[in-house]
Amino acid sequence: MKKQTGFQEIEHTADWEIKVWAPDLQSLLKSAAKGMYQLSNTVLAECPRVVRDFEICFDDQESLLVDFLSELLFLGEQQRVAFDDYLFEFRDQVIKVQVCGAPIDQQAKEIKAVTYHGMKILEKEGSQEVNIVFDV
Repeated sequence: MKKQTGFQEIEHTADWEIKVWAPDLQSLLKSAAKGMYQLSNTVLAECPRVVRDFEICFDDQESLLVDFLSELLFLGEQQRVAFDDYLFEFRDQVIKVQVCGAPIDQQAKEIKAVTYHGMKILEKEGSQEVNIVFDV
């Protein structure tokens, strides 16, 4: 029996791929971020804690997922921060996101981009599931 939320790495020829599952979209976003950070072996510094806010306008859940993870990658690249706590507020086709994290202490691997390759969020037995391919 699978846990309610989680992720696992899937063998991929050139890029990295993970399968993510969760009971709802908010949990799916959180698990996807956790999986992405684990793939890159990202370790947060003990302190100081940092908070960032951003908004994403989206047409569908797949574009929301890609844009959310892409924003986390951008903040990591530009500000050397990563996140382990997430708050979401949905209004129609806009999501307000508040993330809390810390400076990146270590990161063994670099993820260049989140792709749409084969991405489709599926509803399965009261759970949402998606495969995400990362360009490395």
